[in-house]
Amino acid sequence: MLVGWLVLFGLTTAQDVMGSQAAPISYTEFTRQVEEGNVEEVYSRGQTIEGVLAEEAPLPDGPDGATYLQFTTERPTFAQDDLLTALEDGDAVVRATPVTEQRGLLPNLLISLLPLALLVGFYVWLFRRARRAGAGMLGGMGRKKARPVDPENVRVNFDDVAGIDEVKAEVSEVVDFLKNPDKYTRLGAKVPKGVLLEGGPGTGKTLLARATAGEAGVPFFSASASEFIEMIVGVGAQRVRDLFAEARKVAPAIIFIDEIDTIGRSRSGSRSVGGNDEREQTLNQILTEMDGFDGTEGVVVIAATNRADVLDAALTRAGRFDRKITVSPPDQTGRAQILRVHTRGKPLAGDVDLDAVARSTPGMTGADLANLANEAALLAARRGQDQLHAKDFADALEKVQLGSERAVVMPEEERLRTAYHEAGHALLGMLQPGADPVRKISIIPRGRALGVTLSTPDADRYGYDAEYLKGRIIGALGGTAAEEEIFGVVTTGAESDLQTVTAIARQMVGHWGMSEKIGPVQVYPTEGDARQNGASEALLEAVDREVRALIEKCYAQARRLLRENRDKHEAIVAALMEHETLDEADAYAAAGIDRAPADRHLVGASSGSHDSGGA
Repeated sequence: MLVGWLVLFGLTTAQDVMGSQAAPISYTEFTRQVEEGNVEEVYSRGQTIEGVLAEEAPLPDGPDGATYLQFTTERPTFAQDDLLTALEDGDAVVRATPVTEQRGLLPNLLISLLPLALLVGFYVWLFRRARRAGAGMLGGMGRKKARPVDPENVRVNFDDVAGIDEVKAEVSEVVDFLKNPDKYTRLGAKVPKGVLLEGGPGTGKTLLARATAGEAGVPFFSASASEFIEMIVGVGAQRVRDLFAEARKVAPAIIFIDEIDTIGRSRSGSRSVGGNDEREQTLNQILTEMDGFDGTEGVVVIAATNRADVLDAALTRAGRFDRKITVSPPDQTGRAQILRVHTRGKPLAGDVDLDAVARSTPGMTGADLANLANEAALLAARRGQDQLHAKDFADALEKVQLGSERAVVMPEEERLRTAYHEAGHALLGMLQPGADPVRKISIIPRGRALGVTLSTPDADRYGYDAEYLKGRIIGALGGTAAEEEIFGVVTTGAESDLQTVTAIARQMVGHWGMSEKIGPVQVYPTEGDARQNGASEALLEAVDREVRALIEKCYAQARRLLRENRDKHEAIVAALMEHETLDEADAYAAAGIDRAPADRHLVGASSGSHDSGGA
C-alpha cells in the first residue's frame, strides 16, 4: 500500500510540474511587460493573473540567462490602475479559461478513489489467501509447498546400505514395482500402500530412505512428522493434503515420513488427552489420504519410527501400512559389511582386521559403527599417521564403549579401592559358567566412572535364560562385594552397579516370569504404571520381596566366591596397580584362569560392563 501511494504521488506531482511551467513574477514586472506590449494573453482568477508573453523576457532575480514565457503573478488589492485598458491597448487577449490545461473531473475523481481501491484490494487478497489455506485470518502463513527430493543432492544409494539385506530387499521390491508396474500387475499384484520401518535408533531407517531416494528413479518426497505440527489448528492437515496432492500429480512417487510416532500416537492410550487438537487432525488427514488410494495412483508411503508400539491401530492396519519391517541391529556378518562401507576411502594398514572388529562390537548399530570408524580416523590423524592401524580401532572402541580418559590424579588409597572393586567384577565374570568373557579391566578414570570392566559375548545372542541373568547380577555385584570383603565398607562407586542389578532383577521377576513365587505373570507393562494395568498392591509387594530376595541371594554368592578365590582376586589387583589396564589375555593370565568357551546351551543377549563411579 505504501509503495502504491508513493508511485501515485510521484506521478501526480510530475504531472503538475510538467503541466505548469509558469514562472512566478512580481506585479511590477508584469505591468512593465504590459506597457511594452509584450503580453499576448492573460487569464485572471480573483487577484491571481496567469498569462503568456509574446516574446521571452529575462527572468528577474533568476539565474543568469534565465528567461520565461508563461508567468503567474498576484495583483495587489490596493492597485488603482486600469489594467484592462492597458491590456487592450497592447493587443493582449483576455481569456475566460485557464491558460494552463488542468485535470478534469473524472481524473481527479479516480485519483481520489485510488487509495481506497488499493486498501479494499489488499483485504480481498488477504481473505482469499486465508480461505485457500484453511486456517482462518492467519491462513497461508504456515503453508509450505512440497517438492520432490533432487536425486543429484542425495549422495547415498543401496550400495551404502549394508548389514540389513532383508530390509533392503523389501524396499527394493517396492521401488521396482513403481519402476516396472507391468511386471506385477499382469499377475494381479498390487503395490503396498505403505511400508513401516520400525527399529531402534541408529539401525539405518533414515539412511535406507535416503538410499531409496537416490535409487528410486521416481519422484521422492521427504518430510518429518514434526513439520506438520503447528500452533494453528488445521495447518498440519493442510500440509498433509498438499504433500499427497503434489505426489499424485507426479505419480508414481514415494512419500517418506520420518519419526511418524510424533503425530501417529494411539488416540486411545493412557497418555491420550482427547479433543480435536492439531495432532489428531493431522493424523486423521493422513488416515484419510492413505485410505483413499485405489491401488492405481502409484503413491507409496514409507514411514520410520522408533516406537511402533505406540502407533494408532488405524494407522498400522492392513490397507494403510501393509508392510511392517523391523530394522534390527546387525549381526556379526552385517557389522563387518557396515564397517567396510564406512571405511571406504580410508587408508587401512595391513594389520586391520574388520572381521575381528566386528566380533568385538556386539549390539552396535550402523550409526555406532560409523562413529567408531570416524573416531579411529580422528585418532590416526592426531597421531600423524598416514594409515589407520588396528590400535587406532582398538583405542577408538575403548573410547566409545568406556568413555574418554580423565586427567584425574587419584590418591593411592582410592586407586587401590578401585582396583579391588574392578577386580571383583572381573573375577566373578571369569568364574561364572557361561558368562560373557572379560575383555578389559581398567582403573583409569573414564567419564563419570573411576574404573571400568568390560565383558562382551563371543557371538551374538538373542535371548536370555535365568542362569545367565543371575550370573550378570552376581558379576555386577562383584565390586560392592569386594569392597565389603576387603575394607568392610560400601562406597558410592556401586551406584551404577546397583542400577543395573535392580533393573535386571525387576525384569526377571515382573516382566519375564522367572520367579517361582510370582509365576509366569507379566506385572510391569512395557509402558505406564503397573497399577493402571490391573496390578494389585499385594502383587506389587510380592514382586518387590522377590526382587530383594533374588539380589540378596546373588550378593551372598558373590561374597562367597570372592572369599574362596581370594588369591586370584589379589593377583588381579596387583596386576592392575602395576599396569592400570589389562586386556583379555593379561586379565585371565593374572587370575590364573583358563578362558573356557561359553556353554552353547545358554542363550543370552548382550554385552555388559561394570564401572565404579562417584555419586
